[in-house]
Amino acid sequence: MTPTMKLAALGAAILCLSTSSTPLLAAEKAALQARAAATQQVGFDIYLPLQHRDQLEKDLADLHNPSSGTYQKWLTPAQFNARYGASASQVSAIKSQLAAYGLEASVVTAHRLHVTGNASSVEQAFSTVLKNGVYASGKTAVVATQPLTKTGALAQTDAVVAGLSGTIRMRTHAHATALPQNRYSPTGGYFFDDLKQAYSYPSYLAYTGKGVTIGILMSGDFNPPDMDKYFTHEKLATPSFSTVQVDGGAPFDPNGSFETHLDMQQSGGMAPKAKVILYNIPDLSDQHIMDGLSQIITDNKADVVNMSFGGSELLYTADFNDGVDYTYLLKEENDLYAQGSAQGITFVASSGDAGALDAIPAACFNNVPNCGTFLPSVEFPASSPHVTGVGGTNLITTYTGTAGDRNSKYVRESAFADPLSSDIFYGTSATGGVWGSGGGDSILFKKPLFQALTDTGNKTYRTVPDLALHMGGCPFGVIGTCNPDDSFDYEVIGNEYAGVIGTSASAPDFAGLTALAIQRFGTRVGNENYYIYNLALLQSAGLPLKVFRTGIPGNNGLYSTTPKGYNRVLGNGTVDGINFLLAPFTPPAGTPQTPSNP
Repeated sequence: MTPTMKLAALGAAILCLSTSSTPLLAAEKAALQARAAATQQVGFDIYLPLQHRDQLEKDLADLHNPSSGTYQKWLTPAQFNARYGASASQVSAIKSQLAAYGLEASVVTAHRLHVTGNASSVEQAFSTVLKNGVYASGKTAVVATQPLTKTGALAQTDAVVAGLSGTIRMRTHAHATALPQNRYSPTGGYFFDDLKQAYSYPSYLAYTGKGVTIGILMSGDFNPPDMDKYFTHEKLATPSFSTVQVDGGAPFDPNGSFETHLDMQQSGGMAPKAKVILYNIPDLSDQHIMDGLSQIITDNKADVVNMSFGGSELLYTADFNDGVDYTYLLKEENDLYAQGSAQGITFVASSGDAGALDAIPAACFNNVPNCGTFLPSVEFPASSPHVTGVGGTNLITTYTGTAGDRNSKYVRESAFADPLSSDIFYGTSATGGVWGSGGGDSILFKKPLFQALTDTGNKTYRTVPDLALHMGGCPFGVIGTCNPDDSFDYEVIGNEYAGVIGTSASAPDFAGLTALAIQRFGTRVGNENYYIYNLALLQSAGLPLKVFRTGIPGNNGLYSTTPKGYNRVLGNGTVDGINFLLAPFTPPAGTPQTPSNP
């Protein structure tokens, strides 16, 4: 297959499918080189876990409880840090301890210290050995080759060290599709306005996201001409896009920015008058993700944040890391989501594209032939109880075959996993993988309050996803033929129209709907799962809300959908936009490229 495939002409536009835009493989490990020179300068971060967690959980529940006196009285960053952050004396003690080894710690935020010093000092401070490492991409890292030993104030505060790891476990969820189809076929491809009509988002004349700010946390900057080309094609002014460079960010690159463009184009299309801020991080390492989150909650500008990436919880456990448990990194990141929730920020994450079989045996990362089969696991951050995890379906809309007919009314959906002939997620010899809506049971986070009255299939732990929208299917590497309903979206990247699939698309679509909800209700909504599960509970009790479409057939390699109610493929179901906003008399978005749906 050639690098680009001609799809179809829409007016003057030639649509192309770029097969070179592929996401970075997960669990990328740096190849270790020589030991770091004693005088080599090293930089890393220290995060300070939250205090008074029991009180925080109670306060978060009250902030999201309409009958509470503190309902939606969101905290400022200063108020949150004063109640739950490390004390000035704790920070001072850590700085003094590090200074004794010749390390300088500067306060970046109330919960983050950036530490610099020479390699010899770092080795002494943490009883480890540092080596230089090189990733396949050419990027370098300084890697602690022995578990870090924390003593004194670092141990007393249970501080988390980030930035001395040689493993990147998170990955984006956008993939190029192997099924080129004309936009006007029943299975797409879809632009944002096709999806707005299909899912009954409100008319552009009613809600646009005006006054709301959407944050996008991703690696890779965006290209303004591509944004103009995408939105001009749909006869819409380009939304307000800007970038905050975190830790220097990453430059625009047609491959490296593939996910960034999808997230910005989908969320911006769903809420075209919202401001969209890209928080651009250098890569998806845990350190840079936490640094990005730290920036977001400190700035406190974004009302809703989309994160179209994730990593298997299982890959952070000791069995996958030579006996060292790295789940503390996810727990620290979860603290940041908790703070954002207390400030009223909504976090949305894609649930993953490997169905319920998201992990592989540890041996697979050592290039072992026939290393084993895919294992059940959910992805973080979708598994965080402070994040809304979004799964996905394949969408079928109306199709007349008439040239120029852009009608995209909802017909049906399905969620059948596509069996894979190879490991497209990790690039190993693992077998038995599928492409489908990520879902299953967390091994880290207990069943949250908002799932308490829902039969999720697990009485003890959080389950994923919470809801779903269109994700599409049929990536390269499918066994035999794909499902006949497999569909896809369009994005513009490198001046080309590309076919793209994944929960990376369904998540920003929902982030855009959340922006419309914030405009509708006139306030931030915080952890939206409280609202989602309340609506689902009322609908299941017989109220004619019609918020969630249920009974969608499908499976994700381990779990199947159900005739009604919650399931670990699509959560509570896919969403009807105007009913989700509790605005049933609001006109819905009509045919794309018309006044109600430009």
